[in-house]
Amino acid sequence: MDRKLGFGCMRLPLTDPKDVKNIDLPQVERMVDTFLERGFTYFDTAYMYHDYESERAMRKALVERHDRAGYTLATKLPLTHLKEEGDMERIFCEQLEKTGAGYFDYYLLHNVNKTTAQTADRLDAWKFIREKKQAGLVKHIGFSFHEMPEMLDDILARHPEIEFVQIQLNYLDWEADNVRSRANYQVCRKYNKPVVVMEPVKGGTLARLPGEGEKLLHSMHPDWSPAGWAVRFAASLPGVFMVLSGMSSLDQVLDNTDYMQDAGPLGGGEKEALRKVVDMIHHAIAIDCTSCHYCTEGCPVSIPIPAYFQLYNAYKQVGGGWVAPQIGQYEKLSAQEEYGKASACLKCGKCENICPQHLKIRAYMEQVAKAFEEN
Repeated sequence: MDRKLGFGCMRLPLTDPKDVKNIDLPQVERMVDTFLERGFTYFDTAYMYHDYESERAMRKALVERHDRAGYTLATKLPLTHLKEEGDMERIFCEQLEKTGAGYFDYYLLHNVNKTTAQTADRLDAWKFIREKKQAGLVKHIGFSFHEMPEMLDDILARHPEIEFVQIQLNYLDWEADNVRSRANYQVCRKYNKPVVVMEPVKGGTLARLPGEGEKLLHSMHPDWSPAGWAVRFAASLPGVFMVLSGMSSLDQVLDNTDYMQDAGPLGGGEKEALRKVVDMIHHAIAIDCTSCHYCTEGCPVSIPIPAYFQLYNAYKQVGGGWVAPQIGQYEKLSAQEEYGKASACLKCGKCENICPQHLKIRAYMEQVAKAFEEN
């Protein structure tokens, strides 16, 4: 289990928290160096991460500074950006140029769901990645998946050439109806496909537990962080060969690599403790948003959806009311020229079509507007 930790590059540290392109490269370099020094080698990025800058950051922090044989690099073909067949070759070449890696150890079709799967079939993206492997530009091919297990079963039955699957898996989503982590995991096991786990900490949700939940886990293992519990849960499952943790600071790299040096499987008492924590979280969190920001790129009125959801969750946790500090924070954020208010939502549904969590964003926007704007 000690080498199953992967460095997720979707939430890198920033020099300007308002601009995801302003990556704190000196800190990323220290993070990369520390990760490698501690014996971990897997880096996961994607075309769209950090507003198309994550792959370039990996070139500067990783590829140009370390021996190519000393790490593995994964990136993804964005199905949402494909209109015609030529787009696949154009984007792939751009990714090779941006990373400077020469080849990709793992290459995935990104965010396969009901909508994007139609694009993958229409343009035969499956054949495209297979040919890149045959050409030696990719070592292993797979896809990341954000849908229901019945669809996953169908895809794996039709595409035996796929070598691995990346799924959202964590103890909070294990039985969740909108994610169904356990069922998707079981489909991967049925077809003997190695699993890469994404969102093991659910966008940071499982790193910041309700007070009683954190107290419970601390009483059992004072030296384990909440994030450590979450990653251990995923890494201990048979068939999981990599668990990605999005890292935003050097401290997170130190913590993650520390507890994964000697991580072992969870016992029955530890699993029962996590089930109790799940109940606590469901009572404390109104909206299960992971802040992936996929929803914001296509919003026609530029609503900062994850930021509003984060404020709303905090608002509900303190009991709401017109004196809640989150109202002032919402007013300050929504007053910025580049952002639309929650009430400006056009109900177009673009956000819901791309949301990996399958959240009912339009309905939640109404709740946010009622809480913050009417108050």
